Amino acid sequence: MFNILIVDDQKNMRESLAIAFKRAGYNVDSVENGENAVKLQGDNFYDLVMLDLKMEDMDGLEVLSHIKQINLATEVIVMTAFGTIDSAIEAMRKGAYDYATKPFQLTDILSVVERALEKKRLTDKVANLQREIKDKYKFDGVVGNSPVMMRVLNILMELANSESTVLITGESGTGKELIARAIHNNSRRSNKPFVVVNCGALPESLQESELFGHVIGSFTDAVKDKKGIFLEAQGGTLFLDEIGETSLSSQVKLLRFLQNGEIRRVGDNKPIFLDVRIIVATNKDLDEATKGGTFRKDLFYRLNVIRIHLPPLRERKEDIHVLVNYFVNKYSNKLEKKLPEITADAMLLLMNYSWPGNVRELENVIERAVTLVMGDKIESSDLALHDSLETDNIDVMMENGGIRAALAQQERKTIIESLRRYAGNRKLAASNLGISTTTLWRKMKEYHIIPKTSYNTENT
Repeated sequence: MFNILIVDDQKNMRESLAIAFKRAGYNVDSVENGENAVKLQGDNFYDLVMLDLKMEDMDGLEVLSHIKQINLATEVIVMTAFGTIDSAIEAMRKGAYDYATKPFQLTDILSVVERALEKKRLTDKVANLQREIKDKYKFDGVVGNSPVMMRVLNILMELANSESTVLITGESGTGKELIARAIHNNSRRSNKPFVVVNCGALPESLQESELFGHVIGSFTDAVKDKKGIFLEAQGGTLFLDEIGETSLSSQVKLLRFLQNGEIRRVGDNKPIFLDVRIIVATNKDLDEATKGGTFRKDLFYRLNVIRIHLPPLRERKEDIHVLVNYFVNKYSNKLEKKLPEITADAMLLLMNYSWPGNVRELENVIERAVTLVMGDKIESSDLALHDSLETDNIDVMMENGGIRAALAQQERKTIIESLRRYAGNRKLAASNLGISTTTLWRKMKEYHIIPKTSYNTENT
């Protein structure tokens, strides 16, 4: 049975709502002011709060912030007169489920309550499922309760007893390596090596030697035998990140391995047979790369046995709350600091930011905030973020080409600001953005950002 709290300074409203909700089968409490509401919320668990926005002792928006800080899972429906619709919309931005304008029909409000509690029921079901998954599987760092992340978790569970090759796609910073680690940690190979290779960081001339090894004298600098990364992963899992950056000659050797488990070191005609599971990831469109001739079609078919796509964080913003809480806990424990509270305004800023660097950028932002915060609350000013979706700016950007143009313009601005902050040092700027230096360089070319030692907005 669901528990509902009614907060309204009008006695008639409280009593009529209480009678209607009790008849519908809910447990109901009611209070006449915000102070008592906050106290009750702290002492009890409420699934839903009916909250009047205009009360004498404490503004409804303030009460809403306290309710969400005490229990983020509590759904809130705000009640307001026609003259305060703007405040009601602001309440929804701060986490309210919906608003009802006074006067209203009890049948209408009961329908809204039913929808809110159904959402609460599904959210609780997801949370319980995640706890069960966490107890049974090793999915450290794979966090999220959005429908897409639940589908990813289901795939990961199915892969626990599989040896299939996996292709993970998604933008930089979406957590592709975490997914690969989760697959390895829940496989029969979990006690064997998990070897990570960023193919984009390997010079094309050295890729074959680094991946497959070489024998002494096979080329000028081959002064001794080299084992190679494939041999290091023997018995375990090899994660090839940015697989789209591999040379065509390396692709041929990888294809041979996938076909018969065989590699040949550079300069050696003797085959070596290995037991290695392959997981690859890319932020490129490999379908397009095969059409352009930069990626072998037969290799793509071999890799594309099971595909897991991780959408960008801006497309699954319902995960931001749980990710923020996860990272705040992670870095508070790591730094042995008291767990700080995220204010409603700070969370609103995090929810509205476009996150060009995805989950990795969010983690960096939270780590910095937890490290530097002096008090027991993380305010919006502690996040070192500019609100990328301010209304005044978004209207102008929408007029100039729609949401894609708006996001691109903000991404360009964010990259320039990071480069300026680190005096043009691309490695530091990329780390701050939560992306690889390869991705940063590609974005700089895409947005015509000229590399300089110092950056002035008017020159870029």
